[in-house]
Amino acid sequence: MSHEITTEPLSENAFAVAIAGEVDLYVAPELKQQLLEVIDRGATEVVVDLTDATFIDSTTLGVLIGGVRRLRANDGRLSVVTNDRNVAKIFELSGLQRVFDIYETREQAIAGFGGEVRMSA
Repeated sequence: MSHEITTEPLSENAFAVAIAGEVDLYVAPELKQQLLEVIDRGATEVVVDLTDATFIDSTTLGVLIGGVRRLRANDGRLSVVTNDRNVAKIFELSGLQRVFDIYETREQAIAGFGGEVRMSA
């Protein structure tokens, strides 16, 4: 049940939060903390990259919804990246594909941003 969460600034107001491994109720508080930190730093564009996530649960969805609410209050948005069919299906079954912009790659998500964003390899 190993996991890793990394946060990468993409520009002054854009951040990527990448999660690897299982994201469940034990990991969700750490994800929430990372999201709150970037929002407090002035983020208006946040990409949650689930490319390397092997599992997400309803607690994780709740954290993501909370992030969307906080960002929308500041005219921001949260995008999700996943290329795993099972993870994408969770968003579809819950109807949350209408709440989040969901992309297959981080590059696609960043291309949807307004303004200039630096990308790191």
